[in-house]
Amino acid sequence: MNRGQLVAVVAAETGLSKKESGRAVEAVLSAISGALSRRDRVSLVGFGSFEVRERKPRRGRNPRTGKAVQIKARRAPVFRPGKPLKAAVNG
Repeated sequence: MNRGQLVAVVAAETGLSKKESGRAVEAVLSAISGALSRRDRVSLVGFGSFEVRERKPRRGRNPRTGKAVQIKARRAPVFRPGKPLKAAVNG
């Protein structure tokens, strides 16, 4: 499912226009992104939680040349699904 399809589903479920649904979806995604950029945790009960984790610097290998390279430390967003989402996926 892509963003356009998600907007269409939200519009059908809520009775809002596609334009209004698009703004709502964008607002939710923006709020999640903003919270993660502030390093806050976003927890949606019954769905899952988003958080930011620190990745340590490490050595990697360029797959094309085989040469060792240093990979810098970074932050990465992580999603952990909740029990109801896991149950829905696994039937």
